[in-house]
Amino acid sequence: AAGKVVGAGDFSAQAVQVFENLKRALAAAGAGFGDLVKMNVYLTDPRFREPMAEVRGRYLTGRLPASTLVTVAGLAHPDYLLEIEAVAAK
Repeated sequence: AAGKVVGAGDFSAQAVQVFENLKRALAAAGAGFGDLVKMNVYLTDPRFREPMAEVRGRYLTGRLPASTLVTVAGLAHPDYLLEIEAVAAK
């Protein structure tokens, strides 16, 4: 909310913050996680795959959206460890 990086160096903390941000964005559009139809997940390290699945499981239950996971060399800021692009349909 303050425009600062949450959990620099802490993947799980960043993943939780990303899902909380996504939850707020969905709510602002009158949607929720059940309305997600597609997610693209970008990780800066393939070792983050399992912690990502654990955090995702806290937020996404039931029918899961189609998803793609990609490991990338870097993101827009050097402290970012992941990025999620999501599409929802009501």
